[in-house]
Amino acid sequence: MIVRAAGLAVAWCALTGAFGPFDWAFAFALGWIVVRIVGSRRGGATAARAIARVPAALSLLAFFLWELAVANLRVAAAVLGPSHLVRPGIVAVPLDVTSDAGIALLANLITLTPGTLSLDVSADRRFLYVHCLAVDDPDETVRSIKHGFERRVLGVLP
Repeated sequence: MIVRAAGLAVAWCALTGAFGPFDWAFAFALGWIVVRIVGSRRGGATAARAIARVPAALSLLAFFLWELAVANLRVAAAVLGPSHLVRPGIVAVPLDVTSDAGIALLANLITLTPGTLSLDVSADRRFLYVHCLAVDDPDETVRSIKHGFERRVLGVLP
């Protein structure tokens, strides 16, 4: 899988003509995602299943970019506003995602979104603990993660 991802990274950099360290890292990450979605020849996803996952992956990407923009505005408002309005907290998000890759993707998307940080996965892999900058309603925070990121991650990686 790493060799295939590296091969796609070389192809990406050659096609774009960009060979900086960031370009290589981005190309390798993109190649790894493509290889992961398409799967390997031995027991991997069929071509039809891989093609069916592309809209889900694009939906996840679009949702992440939207959440990234909104979260940046929320963090800026929290930093510039009165400090007594900020209510940080830790919530336990029950997981429907079962695969290592799915849990890792969900945790990383949460961490990459400003104002949230994935802290730990429970030993039985049933809960993801997330620190949030503003937790007014813990149930609503959990619901937004489950119906936002986790639902879309399940469409890409079970």
